[in-house]
Amino acid sequence: MVYLIGAGPGDAGLLTVKAREILEAADVVIYDRLAEEKILSYAANAEKIYVGKTSGSHTLSQTEINNLLVEKGRAEKIVVRLKGGDPFVFGRGGEEALALRENGVDFEIISGVTSAIAVPACAGIPVTHRGVATSFAVVTGHEKDDASTIRWDKISTAVDTLIFLMGVENLPKITAKLIENGRAENTPAAVIRNGTKSSQQVLVSTLGNIAAEVAEKNITPPAIFIVGDVVNLREKICWFDNKPLFGRKILVTRARAQASKLTRQLENLGAGVIEFPTIQIAEPSDNFTALDAAIKNMHSFDWLIFTSANGVDKFFERLKIFRLDARALANAKVAAIGRATAEKLLKHGICADLIPAEFRAESLIDALKNQVAGKKILLARAETARDILPVELEKSGAEITVAAAYKTISAAEKNLDADFDMATFTSSSTVENFIRAVGAERLKNVRVAAIGPITAQTLEKFGVTADVIAQEFTIAGLVDAIKNFYGSAADVQ
Repeated sequence: MVYLIGAGPGDAGLLTVKAREILEAADVVIYDRLAEEKILSYAANAEKIYVGKTSGSHTLSQTEINNLLVEKGRAEKIVVRLKGGDPFVFGRGGEEALALRENGVDFEIISGVTSAIAVPACAGIPVTHRGVATSFAVVTGHEKDDASTIRWDKISTAVDTLIFLMGVENLPKITAKLIENGRAENTPAAVIRNGTKSSQQVLVSTLGNIAAEVAEKNITPPAIFIVGDVVNLREKICWFDNKPLFGRKILVTRARAQASKLTRQLENLGAGVIEFPTIQIAEPSDNFTALDAAIKNMHSFDWLIFTSANGVDKFFERLKIFRLDARALANAKVAAIGRATAEKLLKHGICADLIPAEFRAESLIDALKNQVAGKKILLARAETARDILPVELEKSGAEITVAAAYKTISAAEKNLDADFDMATFTSSSTVENFIRAVGAERLKNVRVAAIGPITAQTLEKFGVTADVIAQEFTIAGLVDAIKNFYGSAADVQ
């Protein structure tokens, strides 16, 4: 089966649920230049073939793309043809569907959110509005004069709102044709570049002036051109550009499996996020020997302490290996170093008996030291971690068993070509692996945010001072601190 899928206008969150499900099952993905890396990542195990086109440069001709689809479609694989926007809105999806049908290859069309409507919406411009515009037309801006089939004499004044896709390079010709055929020069007009993304750029002008202003500001594709009185509504409806982190590029260094929570929260505030995982979670070096031994004797422990959500997940995975569940913890009280760890425990049916006021080891020690004398404690944590917790609790008279539930290993690539305004670090290991991979120099001219003072201290060891240190040592606390930083006068551009 070949699926002709619309990837939407740019924001990966606007991909349809059905499109994502098919991408996750795909064997082959044939994609164009507007397909976001995050969308491609849903097809983690697929062969990926780039067939993108830019003005004057085609990786493959349309005929060659059609032949490639037929070839892959005949190989009894799940094939995705991934296109920006919608495949049937100037995406040549109809041509590809006809080629597949003529060659006996089954296909389905999975519609995408078209940029013709979504991009103006993100700029605060509705394509229709009661009392302002009751009609709109979507027009290609890519046709050459000698091959144009656009009826300029009809379309220029017959429709309230005109939306031109792929029209920036031909903007002088488009505006001239519209004016020549009766559209007033003072008609409101806008060009929107990188619509729906944090890098979105909106230029509002008039039909008579916009081509010159676009040239002056060097606005380049991908962009759409919209003409009509609805453009004036942007002044009141503008919303996307008003998000507190709009236009900021923020680097996330968490493990790929964990990055989504931080990424999502930053993107919801308008930031553009670059994921550059520096760690990954792996089995401990002893292959769970210590943890398994402790689980077998779980009834003997008075306290069970978790210092991360990862530790919780790995602990309960091992419980299942022995066909045990939360009831195995019946004799023990449970302490969680912070709210995120406690929330993870709740998902496994355990309500933490103790959560310290500050989400770090020192605060946990203060909360426990007067109630653990003579008690047996199991500390399930990362293989490499600070020793302050077991050392101090032993001083308070506790008998401590430390069991590695996981270890973190480096996942950082050596190259980081993307530009960013701020780098975020959520643990000492993310700092160490980032510096090891790309060097402290990469942080010289950018802002740096740390999830807490321990991570900030690790940055200091490498000569990097954190501009932002979260007061609450959680992802939500880190995001809140970043938001407050960019909203304060202390942020010097």
